[in-house]
Amino acid sequence: MRIRSSLLGGVLLAAALLAPGLAAADPSIIYLVRHGEKGSVEKDPELTAQGKARAGNIAAILKSTGITHIYSSTTQRTRQTAQPLASALGLEVRTYDPAQGARLVGQVKAAGGTALVVGHSNTVPELVRLFGGKPGADIGDDEFDRLYQLIVDQDGGVTTVLLHSVAN
Repeated sequence: MRIRSSLLGGVLLAAALLAPGLAAADPSIIYLVRHGEKGSVEKDPELTAQGKARAGNIAAILKSTGITHIYSSTTQRTRQTAQPLASALGLEVRTYDPAQGARLVGQVKAAGGTALVVGHSNTVPELVRLFGGKPGADIGDDEFDRLYQLIVDQDGGVTTVLLHSVAN
Protein backbone atom coordinates (compact mmCIF):
# COMPACT_ATOMS: atom_id res chain seq x y z
CA MET A 1 0.00 0.00 0.00
CA ARG A 2 2.81 2.37 0.82
CA ILE A 3 4.27 2.04 -2.71
CA ARG A 4 0.88 2.77 -4.31
CA SER A 5 0.39 5.77 -2.06
CA SER A 6 3.86 7.04 -2.92
CA LEU A 7 3.26 6.46 -6.62
CA LEU A 8 -0.11 8.21 -6.47
CA GLY A 9 1.49 11.14 -4.64
CA GLY A 10 4.15 11.39 -7.34
CA VAL A 11 1.55 11.37 -10.12
CA LEU A 12 -0.46 14.08 -8.39
CA LEU A 13 2.67 16.17 -7.87
CA ALA A 14 3.62 15.81 -11.55
CA ALA A 15 0.09 16.79 -12.61
CA ALA A 16 0.19 19.85 -10.36
CA LEU A 17 3.54 20.91 -11.82
CA LEU A 18 2.33 20.41 -15.41
CA ALA A 19 -1.02 22.20 -14.97
CA PRO A 20 0.40 25.75 -15.24
CA GLY A 21 2.22 24.75 -18.43
CA LEU A 22 -0.99 23.40 -19.93
CA ALA A 23 -2.82 26.62 -19.08
CA ALA A 24 -0.07 28.60 -20.79
CA ALA A 25 -0.39 26.67 -24.07
CA ASP A 26 -0.51 28.79 -27.21
CA PRO A 27 -3.95 30.18 -27.96
CA SER A 28 -5.64 29.60 -31.29
CA ILE A 29 -5.22 32.49 -33.70
CA ILE A 30 -7.42 33.30 -36.67
CA TYR A 31 -6.58 35.95 -39.23
CA LEU A 32 -9.36 37.39 -41.38
CA VAL A 33 -8.89 39.68 -44.34
CA ARG A 34 -10.89 41.02 -47.24
CA HIS A 35 -9.57 40.22 -50.71
CA GLY A 36 -7.23 42.73 -52.37
CA GLU A 37 -8.28 45.37 -54.85
CA LYS A 38 -10.38 43.92 -57.64
CA GLY A 39 -10.12 44.76 -61.32
CA SER A 40 -13.70 45.62 -62.16
CA VAL A 41 -17.32 45.30 -61.12
CA GLU A 42 -17.93 42.23 -63.27
CA LYS A 43 -19.22 39.08 -61.58
CA ASP A 44 -15.87 37.44 -60.71
CA PRO A 45 -13.00 39.87 -61.34
CA GLU A 46 -9.34 39.16 -60.78
CA LEU A 47 -7.10 41.28 -58.58
CA THR A 48 -5.50 44.42 -59.95
CA ALA A 49 -1.73 44.89 -59.80
CA GLN A 50 -2.29 46.77 -56.54
CA GLY A 51 -4.42 43.89 -55.19
CA LYS A 52 -1.72 41.38 -56.14
CA ALA A 53 0.88 43.52 -54.35
CA ARG A 54 -1.35 43.61 -51.27
CA ALA A 55 -1.74 39.81 -51.39
CA GLY A 56 2.05 39.49 -51.49
CA ASN A 57 2.38 41.83 -48.52
CA ILE A 58 -0.22 39.87 -46.55
CA ALA A 59 1.82 36.74 -47.25
CA ALA A 60 4.97 38.50 -46.02
CA ILE A 61 3.21 39.66 -42.85
CA LEU A 62 1.74 36.23 -42.04
CA LYS A 63 4.34 33.75 -43.26
CA SER A 64 5.99 33.42 -39.84
CA THR A 65 2.81 33.25 -37.76
CA GLY A 66 2.42 29.48 -37.80
CA ILE A 67 -0.58 29.33 -40.11
CA THR A 68 -1.61 25.74 -40.78
CA HIS A 69 -4.89 26.28 -42.65
CA ILE A 70 -6.01 28.78 -45.30
CA TYR A 71 -9.64 29.32 -46.30
CA SER A 72 -11.02 31.39 -49.18
CA SER A 73 -14.41 31.91 -50.73
CA THR A 74 -14.63 30.54 -54.26
CA THR A 75 -14.12 33.84 -56.13
CA GLN A 76 -10.95 34.54 -58.10
CA ARG A 77 -10.08 37.64 -56.06
CA THR A 78 -10.20 35.83 -52.70
CA ARG A 79 -8.26 32.83 -53.98
CA GLN A 80 -5.67 35.15 -55.54
CA THR A 81 -5.35 36.96 -52.20
CA ALA A 82 -4.82 33.67 -50.33
CA GLN A 83 -2.52 31.99 -52.86
CA PRO A 84 0.79 33.82 -52.20
CA LEU A 85 0.74 32.74 -48.55
CA ALA A 86 -0.42 29.23 -49.44
CA SER A 87 2.44 28.93 -51.93
CA ALA A 88 4.98 30.25 -49.44
CA LEU A 89 3.84 27.76 -46.80
CA GLY A 90 3.12 24.82 -49.09
CA LEU A 91 -0.53 24.74 -48.04
CA GLU A 92 -3.74 24.11 -49.93
CA VAL A 93 -6.37 26.86 -50.08
CA ARG A 94 -9.63 25.37 -48.86
CA THR A 95 -12.72 27.01 -50.33
CA TYR A 96 -15.90 27.78 -48.42
CA ASP A 97 -19.36 29.11 -49.18
CA PRO A 98 -19.58 32.70 -47.87
CA ALA A 99 -23.31 32.20 -47.25
CA GLN A 100 -22.40 29.46 -44.74
CA GLY A 101 -20.37 31.47 -42.22
CA ALA A 102 -21.33 29.42 -39.17
CA ARG A 103 -20.31 26.24 -40.98
CA LEU A 104 -16.90 27.75 -41.83
CA VAL A 105 -16.38 28.78 -38.20
CA GLY A 106 -17.08 25.19 -37.14
CA GLN A 107 -14.58 23.85 -39.71
CA VAL A 108 -11.86 26.29 -38.62
CA LYS A 109 -12.39 25.49 -34.95
CA ALA A 110 -12.39 21.75 -35.62
CA ALA A 111 -9.14 22.00 -37.61
CA GLY A 112 -7.43 23.88 -34.76
CA GLY A 113 -4.16 25.72 -35.08
CA THR A 114 -3.67 29.07 -36.74
CA ALA A 115 -5.75 29.94 -39.79
CA LEU A 116 -6.20 32.62 -42.44
CA VAL A 117 -9.69 33.29 -43.79
CA VAL A 118 -10.09 35.46 -46.90
CA GLY A 119 -13.52 36.91 -47.55
CA HIS A 120 -15.39 39.98 -48.70
CA SER A 121 -16.35 43.40 -47.32
CA ASN A 122 -19.84 42.12 -46.54
CA THR A 123 -18.75 38.78 -45.00
CA VAL A 124 -15.56 39.45 -43.01
CA PRO A 125 -17.22 41.52 -40.24
CA GLU A 126 -19.86 38.82 -39.71
CA LEU A 127 -17.16 36.13 -39.62
CA VAL A 128 -15.27 38.14 -37.00
CA ARG A 129 -18.50 38.24 -34.93
CA LEU A 130 -19.14 34.51 -35.42
CA PHE A 131 -15.63 33.75 -34.16
CA GLY A 132 -16.40 35.89 -31.09
CA GLY A 133 -14.43 38.99 -32.10
CA LYS A 134 -15.34 42.65 -32.49
CA PRO A 135 -15.21 43.84 -36.12
CA GLY A 136 -15.76 47.56 -35.53
CA ALA A 137 -17.30 49.61 -38.34
CA ASP A 138 -18.47 48.09 -41.61
CA ILE A 139 -15.82 47.69 -44.32
CA GLY A 140 -16.23 50.26 -47.08
CA ASP A 141 -16.33 49.28 -50.75
CA ASP A 142 -12.97 51.01 -51.25
CA GLU A 143 -11.32 49.62 -48.09
CA PHE A 144 -8.94 46.68 -48.53
CA ASP A 145 -6.35 47.05 -45.76
CA ARG A 146 -8.01 45.59 -42.64
CA LEU A 147 -6.35 42.48 -41.27
CA TYR A 148 -8.03 41.06 -38.18
CA GLN A 149 -6.14 38.93 -35.71
CA LEU A 150 -8.43 37.00 -33.37
CA ILE A 151 -6.69 35.44 -30.41
CA VAL A 152 -8.79 32.73 -28.75
CA ASP A 153 -7.69 32.02 -25.20
CA GLN A 154 -8.11 28.80 -23.23
CA ASP A 155 -11.53 29.73 -21.86
CA GLY A 156 -12.87 30.68 -25.30
CA GLY A 157 -12.55 34.44 -24.86
CA VAL A 158 -11.50 36.30 -28.00
CA THR A 159 -9.19 39.30 -28.25
CA THR A 160 -9.54 41.27 -31.50
CA VAL A 161 -6.47 43.02 -32.87
CA LEU A 162 -6.91 45.22 -35.95
CA LEU A 163 -3.84 45.30 -38.18
CA HIS A 164 -3.42 46.83 -41.63
CA SER A 165 -1.82 45.66 -44.87
CA VAL A 166 -0.27 47.84 -47.54
CA ALA A 167 -0.62 47.52 -51.28
CA ASN A 168 2.82 48.61 -52.44
